[in-house]
Amino acid sequence: MHHVLLLGAGKIGNAIAKFLSHTGEYDILVGDIDERSLARIEGTPNVHCIKLDSSSQPEIELAMRDRQSVLSALNFSFNPTVARAALNTGVSYFDLTEDVATTRAVKAVSLEAKPGQIFMPQCGLAPGFVSIAAYHLAKQFDKLDTVRLRVGALPQFPTNEMKYNLTWSTDGLINEYGNPCECIYDGQLINALPLEGLEHFSLDGVDYEAFNTSGGVGTLCETLDGKVRALDYKTVRYQGHRDLMCFLMNELRLNDRRQILKDILENSVPITPQDVVLIFCTVTGWKDGYLTQVTDARKVYHGEFLGQRASAIQITTAASICAVLDLHVKGKLPVQGFVKQEQVDLNDFLSNRFGCCYASDHVKHAIRPPTSVAKAS
Repeated sequence: MHHVLLLGAGKIGNAIAKFLSHTGEYDILVGDIDERSLARIEGTPNVHCIKLDSSSQPEIELAMRDRQSVLSALNFSFNPTVARAALNTGVSYFDLTEDVATTRAVKAVSLEAKPGQIFMPQCGLAPGFVSIAAYHLAKQFDKLDTVRLRVGALPQFPTNEMKYNLTWSTDGLINEYGNPCECIYDGQLINALPLEGLEHFSLDGVDYEAFNTSGGVGTLCETLDGKVRALDYKTVRYQGHRDLMCFLMNELRLNDRRQILKDILENSVPITPQDVVLIFCTVTGWKDGYLTQVTDARKVYHGEFLGQRASAIQITTAASICAVLDLHVKGKLPVQGFVKQEQVDLNDFLSNRFGCCYASDHVKHAIRPPTSVAKAS
């Protein structure tokens, strides 16, 4: 039995607790300051709940006693405190952050990691699985040219002018839309503007758009710096969404008043459990003397996974962090220090009992297998 402290009992934390419980191999202590959220998990086998203030490092360290790993499903702003508490208590650390500054703070803490202790941020969908899939493709090439990552968590039935419903953290969404976006352009690591780089495409008769957002690329720019001409990450939405968000954040300057924007969104845009996650990783480069393109595209719908009804973003995000925890416990990850998502083997991930949600019939999928098109150089 592996003993886990799970911080955060919201939509994603709830799914993590229930997925881990399903195996019967994890003892899960869930900490949250919101007793109503804890009550929704209370009674799940092998799950225990405590009221806990995640801004208090002493409280976190006390909860970490006799735990082997900590999983943070909290707002990204709490994670540096959680990482420092993990360092002091010797437990391994995993989070779901998309925030670049938070990841850098966790990496700095990891420099003092004890033997057997790892620090692994960005363990969700994007960043997270998308980096694992993209790097798996990139390793197949003799020389890289471009790496493109496109991911969207979308309502299956859009009905409003925004063509969008809230599917996950509002703070995280605003963070992605408002912060600089790491990318590689013409061989140079640069920051691009969020909401720019607009492109359009169609899939299965549906029109989509994609544009720059922050954080989704994870540490992949760092890993491939000096090895690729161009690398970028863009969020996928239904057409028209980007213009409305650009108006709110830039024209009305709500990017500078994010609490107001959060209040507007949470009181005007409903959440939905009926969603779909789109994932596209496309890599171009040279193989055996030919300019070749390889694409991995996946579509994951809401449905049932490990005995739980869940949204697509709950399934893909919660299953990702559960999968890397599982791989850590089974000895399939580096054993000390900072661990990047691209250090996870894709085949190990997809064959895992949690990671299989991206590649099996546990939920409804429309998966296009990787394809290759060669052009004479």
